[in-house]
Order: sequence, then structure tokens, then C-alpha cells
Amino acid sequence: MPVNQYLPLAALIVLAGCAGGGQAGAALQLAQPQNGPAADYPVVVGDAFTIGDRTWTPSDQLNYDAVGHASVGTDDHAGITAANKTLPLPSYAEVTSLDTGRTILVRVERRGPMVNDTLIELSKDAARHLGMAAGSRLAVRLRRTNPPEQERAMLRGGEPAPDRMETPEPLLKVLRRKLAEQSPLVAPTSKPPAAPQETPSPSPSMLEPQKLPAPPTASAKPPEAEHVPKDSLIVQVAAFSTEASATKVAKPLGGFVSKPDKYWLVRLGPFANGAQAAPALEKARAAGYRDARIQRAD
Repeated sequence: MPVNQYLPLAALIVLAGCAGGGQAGAALQLAQPQNGPAADYPVVVGDAFTIGDRTWTPSDQLNYDAVGHASVGTDDHAGITAANKTLPLPSYAEVTSLDTGRTILVRVERRGPMVNDTLIELSKDAARHLGMAAGSRLAVRLRRTNPPEQERAMLRGGEPAPDRMETPEPLLKVLRRKLAEQSPLVAPTSKPPAAPQETPSPSPSMLEPQKLPAPPTASAKPPEAEHVPKDSLIVQVAAFSTEASATKVAKPLGGFVSKPDKYWLVRLGPFANGAQAAPALEKARAAGYRDARIQRAD
């Protein structure tokens, strides 16, 4: 049976073995968080470990984005916290229910769950906040994020952070299909989900990186700002002081550049509604532009 040993925050908790069959597990647990930003440091990654015949290697991966199943912990872990096999400890992640689209923010503080077919184990408080009943399993998306200090402090204090924007149904369908095609015993992919298309076309696997529908080719000219309908939506990606920098970012995203004021803006679109714009927003954020947002064209 695994043995958890709690050490000070700067320490890494020791491995635990599982009896019988040569199966090895790992238990890694942070001490109760202190007050203030210092409680998020040092960040512990830890060594690789095995569950059955599967090896899991923790890593400090900033763009971690996976789908899988969530379970509810049976231990008395307080607050909106979670256990994951590979994310750093502590780290922060968004958990989205693939049933409802509801998304909450959790603090990942523990290694686990020690079964191969479960992506994340939520504390009882976190599970209730997401709408899960004790003993249930839920299809979820897990995405690492970097929340503001105010929200980090709320989670460290045992309080829930404000809910995130609900994931739109078109993107939920893509995520559900991705989960259905994913082997439960394979470490989940951390690549962003594919964007839904108006007319789906066959693809070899949803685990392959996808492009937004109809991106401009090298010879195609992206839409000019004056040709974007005023009542449409665009995804505002980033702002730059030079056109060259903005163009360099816009090209791989399939976006366009405009200069309504003193800055050159990288934008994606236009889109008729929020459901169509949501995949483009996900793509921009997955590329590292976490401040990207959907707004009206003007």
C-alpha cells in the first residue's frame, strides 16, 4: 500500500511502493499551503514512476492540455485541490466538465490518482464545485493555466475562485470525440484540441494538431480591417509596436494585422457568433497568447 509522508513545502515527498505483482506507485504531496505568494514556491516536479506497466514522467509543461476522466478523492483533502500524475506541484489548472461545459480553477497539490485510466482526482470540495457526486467519474478537459495572484490566494485559503467562461457546445463536441478516440492507458496528449469545422472532413486522428477552418495559404491575402463587417466578432490576439513583429505572429495563426491606433494588432476572424470564435480563441491561447479575447469588430 502507498505510504504518504508529509514534509515541509521545500521538500519532495517520498515514493511509495505497492504490494504484490511488482507494481510500483508514487505518492507526492505538498504540505498545507502557507499564506502569500511564497506558498507557491518551490515548484516540485519529481521523478518518473510506474503504475502497472505504464511509466509516467512529471514535467513542467506550460501548455499542458489534455482530456480524460476525473474521479473524486476519498481522503479529507480540504479546499479546491486536485491530484495529477505529471503536472508540477503546486500548479494551477482549469477543469472543464465535458457534460456541461462548466469550468473551474483548481490547485494541483498531490501526485495521483494511482490508476492509469484516470486523468485527475478532485478533492471533495472541488468535485462539488464542478457538480460531481461522491464516487462518480466525469469526462473532463484539464488545462494548465497561470491565474492572477488574487485567485491563487483564494485557492490557497480553501475558497473557490470565480468560475471560468463556460465552454461552448461546438468545442465540447470536439473534446468528447477526442476523448472517445484516445486510449485510456496511454498518457494523454497535451496538444490543443482541434477546432470544429462547419463541414467536418475526415482526419487521421483527433490527436494530431489541427488548423482553424480555411486558414489563408501563403498566396492568399488575409482580410483587411476595413473589410471586416462591423457587426461580426474577432479574436484580439496581441498588440505590437512594429508591423513586422505583428505579421510574424499573425502568419502561423492564420490571422490578419490592422493598425486602428498607435499599435499593430494581430486578429483572427471575422466570425458570425461566439461559438464560431471560440475555437480561434483556444488556438491563440494554446499558442501562448493567454490574454487573447473575443470582441466586436470596430
